[in-house]
Amino acid sequence: MVDNKAGAKPGADIAGMSFEEALAELQDLVKRLERGDNKLDEAINAYERGAALKQHCEMKLKEAQLKVEKIVLGPDGKVQAVPANID
Repeated sequence: MVDNKAGAKPGADIAGMSFEEALAELQDLVKRLERGDNKLDEAINAYERGAALKQHCEMKLKEAQLKVEKIVLGPDGKVQAVPANID
């Protein structure tokens, strides 16, 4: 897990994280917040960082969705790849 240093923006180091790294840290933050043993300012910082991690994960998933293609048989009988409609 990456600790958020005092004075740093909640999402300052998140941009370089993989989806898996961000998700793991988000899950850890949620567990710590659910325990309720944080001081108020720590809980607020954790919530802000969690929101930034969530946004990053959503962005990574959207990027992956745009890269996914499906293989289809065209009208001429040839195989082609088209963007997947996952919505």
